Amino acid sequence: MANTVRHFRWADVREEQVTDTISRRLITGDEMMIAHVYLKKDALVPQHSHHNEQITYILSGALQFWLGAQREREIIVREGEVLHIPSNVPHEARALEDTLDVDVFSPPRQDWLDGTDTYFHKK
Repeated sequence: MANTVRHFRWADVREEQVTDTISRRLITGDEMMIAHVYLKKDALVPQHSHHNEQITYILSGALQFWLGAQREREIIVREGEVLHIPSNVPHEARALEDTLDVDVFSPPRQDWLDGTDTYFHKK
C-alpha cells in the first residue's frame, strides 16, 4: 500500500560499512531517502555526481566539500549547518573530524540500495 505509515528508530536500522572510515544507515520512502552517514576524521568521499538532489545536514563534526568538476568551490559545513547540492553537480568531501551527517536524497539513491556506488572504492 503506497500510503502506509512506517516508524523507524535509527538504532534498529542496519549499519552498512562502506569503507574502513565510512558507514551508513538508510531509510527509504517512495520518492526520497534519508541516511545517517558516519565518517571518521580524514575519511574521503571521492568526487562523484548523481541525478539525485541532495541535502546534507551536519549533526556533529565538519565536512570540507569541493564542488564542481574542477573543484571550483570549497565549502566547510559544520555542526548545525546544511548544504544543498543540486542534481548532477560533481562533489567530494573530507571529514575534518569524526562526523555524523544526515543526507536526504530525492529520488532515493539506487546505487546505494544495490551496492553499485563504486566511486567509494576507486584507488
